[in-house]
Amino acid sequence: MTPGAPPPVVTRGKSPDAALLRRVRWRLVLWSGGTTLVVLLVLGSALYATLANDLGSAGRNTLTIRAEDIKRVIANARRFPPERLPIGFSVGGPASGTFAYLVLPDDSILAPAELDVEGLPDRAGIAAARAGRLEIRELSVEGIPVRVLSESATGRAGIKYVLQVVQDRTGEQRLLDAVMAILIGGGLVALLGATVAGTLYAQRALIPIRESLRRQREFAADASHELRTPLAVIRSSVDLLERHRDEPVGQVGEAVRDIRDEVEHLSAMVGDLLMLARTDSGAIELERVAVDLADIAEGAVSVLTPLAAEKGVRIVFDPVPAPALGDPGRLRQLVTILADNAIAHSPEGSTVTVSVGRQSGGVRLTVDDQGPGFRAEDLPHIFDRFYRSAGAPEGGTGLGLAIARWVTEQHHGAIRATNLPIGGARMDVWLPAAV
Repeated sequence: MTPGAPPPVVTRGKSPDAALLRRVRWRLVLWSGGTTLVVLLVLGSALYATLANDLGSAGRNTLTIRAEDIKRVIANARRFPPERLPIGFSVGGPASGTFAYLVLPDDSILAPAELDVEGLPDRAGIAAARAGRLEIRELSVEGIPVRVLSESATGRAGIKYVLQVVQDRTGEQRLLDAVMAILIGGGLVALLGATVAGTLYAQRALIPIRESLRRQREFAADASHELRTPLAVIRSSVDLLERHRDEPVGQVGEAVRDIRDEVEHLSAMVGDLLMLARTDSGAIELERVAVDLADIAEGAVSVLTPLAAEKGVRIVFDPVPAPALGDPGRLRQLVTILADNAIAHSPEGSTVTVSVGRQSGGVRLTVDDQGPGFRAEDLPHIFDRFYRSAGAPEGGTGLGLAIARWVTEQHHGAIRATNLPIGGARMDVWLPAAV
């Protein structure tokens, strides 16, 4: 670094997984809040519009009833002294809360003195009525909301008048304002509740996604670690062959055997990795046929017997007919994995016992060995991918028991690893019996 130059700035970038989860979480919250907001707006608008329409319809009916009553009086009366014309404020009855103005042909107005209100009668309504139209308008007079009906009326002598019936809308508007306040307040509370619920739901919904991403990264890291060793052995063996390319195969046979062993190891690992990848994606479908777990276990044990004999381990098979419903191939793979694992951990001269029977409405498979058993710290991780306990035999991939757990769970069963009181380990599998 150049003397006097400022020290380099180290920036710590955000985890791509964390950024992805954050974006997904906010999208879920926005979707939850946005959906709730849209529903509240639609329902609130519909409720408010329906209520306003019903109140307006009732108000217009009231105006019409009052107008018809006054028109009958006009049609039968000879003259209209204001004190005898029924145009004053109506209290009670179907025309309650209304009053009227009668506009004569010379634009003079008949109305009680107490109805001298600035802005009434409505001039626009008078013009519409003289043009032959019936018009109902809503307006504000001196800050008071009113509804005004304007129509022409014909007197006994054929004289044309204009009748305006006015309705006070204060109570109606107060009710609409109260409903609006309730809708807005309740909507805000509901929106806040939906946002909080959406946040909590997003947190819970992201748990499996977060766990899946974690497992994916761990899976890739573990796979890389497990693949590095056999590849290094193969590389060193190839280098050895390159250096002794002119020598007979017999003198470099150990390098060839190492390459063969590691290729077999890699093939097994890649096969297991491929299967686990397909299980994660849901690409593997299991058969559901009636099987006898005892017959399936017998076939698996018979194949492993020579391998056990090479290690000096004896296999004891104790079967009882155990009808179940499942995939024969996967169940045989399950038995093979558990029995092979027991053989690998068994010392020379020991016995591996495979038992099949019925128990608690289902069928049970147990595989016991006489090896060192499980350490207490290993038991919680026995079925994790790539997990290998300290002192585990060489050659394993750390994937077999993970596959065994998957097969068991796909058959709606349960698997458990325990230590036997007399020493050794037990793998215990319970599966539902065939109905």
